[in-house]
Amino acid sequence: MYAIRRATEADADILSTLATRTFVETFGHLYPPEDLHAFLDEAYPAARQRVILAHPDYAVWLLERDGVAVGHAAAGPCGLPHPEVAPGDGELKRLYLIKDEQSCGWGSRLLETALDWLERDGPRTLWLGVWSENFGAQRFYARYGFSKVGTYEFPVGTVRDLEFILRRPPAPAR
Repeated sequence: MYAIRRATEADADILSTLATRTFVETFGHLYPPEDLHAFLDEAYPAARQRVILAHPDYAVWLLERDGVAVGHAAAGPCGLPHPEVAPGDGELKRLYLIKDEQSCGWGSRLLETALDWLERDGPRTLWLGVWSENFGAQRFYARYGFSKVGTYEFPVGTVRDLEFILRRPPAPAR
């Protein structure tokens, strides 16, 4: 049985383990081990996850199957380096599922949960960053109205990945 729930500070260790696993499964093969470990040690330690989970402007959701976390999404204020980012814009920070859970529809549900939260006070511009060679993710986000508006370099240790900046304009009022 699947369920999506908002993560709390008590989930910091679970989130740290899951974020590390999903990043390694998805991108680990791209980096020298020392760069990968440096990135993981900085980006996903439990202490950092605890700070994010405690922050009122951020939200993280866990996808659980039979009580075991198998995916996560994170959202908050936009921090992408694009000149048109404005105060109040939101960003999908992360969306990952373990490999065995991909292409089952739960990634869409996680994304929709994050988008609903980002637009809880009404429509606003939404942003996300995606690896330039992750074509499947780019097609996925395009189905939700995101389009490429820029690029930036994403550091993983000494490696710099080319990332696309995607934006979705505010939805029209209903």
